[in-house]
Amino acid sequence: MTALEFNYTLKEMSGSLKPFALKLTRDMEDANDLIQETMLKAFKNREKFAPGTNIKAWLYTIMKNTFITNYQRMVRRNTFIDTTDNLHYINSSGSSVQNDAYSSFTMEDIEQALNNVDDVYKSPFMMYFRGFKYHEIADKLQIPIGTVKNRIHIARKELKAKLTPYAHSF
Repeated sequence: MTALEFNYTLKEMSGSLKPFALKLTRDMEDANDLIQETMLKAFKNREKFAPGTNIKAWLYTIMKNTFITNYQRMVRRNTFIDTTDNLHYINSSGSSVQNDAYSSFTMEDIEQALNNVDDVYKSPFMMYFRGFKYHEIADKLQIPIGTVKNRIHIARKELKAKLTPYAHSF
């Protein structure tokens, strides 16, 4: 596609972008600015357009990404910082208060899973968890170090299987 054809296609597509821009911005002036910025980016990056592909979809993607970038910039700009001794971020989600109910349920599930692990595996696992070294566990339980490692591995595997709902939480 020649530069002239590309420019003509961009001009033809600008009208079809307006409803999408209005949907994103909910304001006519902001929509016009978004369309203009999208067209400018498309024109500057015309060599990245693959001829034979859907130019409308390409323009929609540019517009959506431009809108997201502008929105994130606006949010960062509107975050106020209190310069008192406490240095609180007023608009930050980090200042929200967490409910301990979730962690309480999680701990109950972990304790229940631990209680269901056979003592042969749980004992070396708990010692390792408390900071004992493999050789210290082996000496204390009077078993070979390889057996200690194997039992800790089995305990971990059992706990992992019993706590699968929390696999992506930690």
